[in-house]
Amino acid sequence: MWDDILVQVADGVHLVHGSNTNWVVLSEGESVTLVDCGYPGDRDLLFASLERLGHTPGSVSAVLVTHAHNDHIGNAEYLSRTYGTPVHAHEAEIPHARREFLHQVGVGRVLRNIWRPGVAPWAVHSIRAGGLKDSRVTEPVPFPHPAEPLDLPGRPVPLHTPGHTGGHCAYALPGAGILVSGDALVSGHPTTRRRGPQLLPAMFDHDRERARASLDIIGRFEGDTLLPGHGPVHRGPIEEAARLARDRA
Repeated sequence: MWDDILVQVADGVHLVHGSNTNWVVLSEGESVTLVDCGYPGDRDLLFASLERLGHTPGSVSAVLVTHAHNDHIGNAEYLSRTYGTPVHAHEAEIPHARREFLHQVGVGRVLRNIWRPGVAPWAVHSIRAGGLKDSRVTEPVPFPHPAEPLDLPGRPVPLHTPGHTGGHCAYALPGAGILVSGDALVSGHPTTRRRGPQLLPAMFDHDRERARASLDIIGRFEGDTLLPGHGPVHRGPIEEAARLARDRA
């Protein structure tokens, strides 16, 4: 089971396949950084993945948010309230995480696309996993120094990649050549049969043109390993992955 769920990408870097959404564990000694944390319904799997790596929920130094959709922040507030875990996001995503507004596909738009292959099963799963719950983060914290390495396990570097949401943020691990891309660049999704680097279907993006433009930002990262918010690990130059996604879009 775990061979399919927990993927070691490099020393101290693991991609975890949750229920339709990934999160990343950056380990350093007894502490970890979590990049995203799945649906609310993924909590048991989230904690089991930490345990599998020799950690506990109390070992989490911080949760880094790529963006504030329920399938990516579903357990952030629980960790914050229960363990005092700080939850960090890009400054532009802070009000979204607080639910001052919502940049998320609405029920009406999903219903208009329900005929597309995979959309109905995805929608059912999303509801069951807590996709419609109130997952707001009460006290999200902006990065102290945007675009600089964070003083957290893994030393991730925030990379603002808006479009999917206004404050979407990828996280670079320059020394390892790894980019945690969230939903700015994925390698698969239950609502599409396409595999490999791609943007999500357009109905999921708040601003499609900015999402396309953010591929240029991603393409400038000199690395060869992509850890997406959906789909498997992608190996190969990030520049080429971004170019392929742009062509497909």
